[in-house]
Amino acid sequence: METPWYSRGLAFECTSCGRCCTGRGSYVWVTVEEAAALAARFELSLDDFGRRYLRRVGGRYALVDGPRGDCVFLKGKLCTVYDHRPQQCRTFPWWPDNLESPEAWQQAARDCEGIRDDAPVVSADRIGQVLNTSRSGLRGTDK
Repeated sequence: METPWYSRGLAFECTSCGRCCTGRGSYVWVTVEEAAALAARFELSLDDFGRRYLRRVGGRYALVDGPRGDCVFLKGKLCTVYDHRPQQCRTFPWWPDNLESPEAWQQAARDCEGIRDDAPVVSADRIGQVLNTSRSGLRGTDK
């Protein structure tokens, strides 16, 4: 296996700024299992949750956008469903698109204040674990 360009790890620490959830022009993909967990969190049937919070895009489901194009579950800078957030959200910023090259990582840094030189370094092994999870078809930039 080829050594990734980030073999020494990458500096990242979430600052809870909410910028990854705001107006990024992307879909938040949701599996049926994730939708069911969110429906349970709101004490809604899966059908009612789907009518209120999901849209069909091709053969997949995505969360509807909030009023300004932000995530529908973002209030201020905080995720109101953090413990039940979709896998796509759990794996940010370790998305395949962001890890393609140093240039792609620097592009992600323009939108994410947690990607900065003075942040703790996340090991390449840990990044690889999360990247393998995010390669299951979840991409943040499919819009």
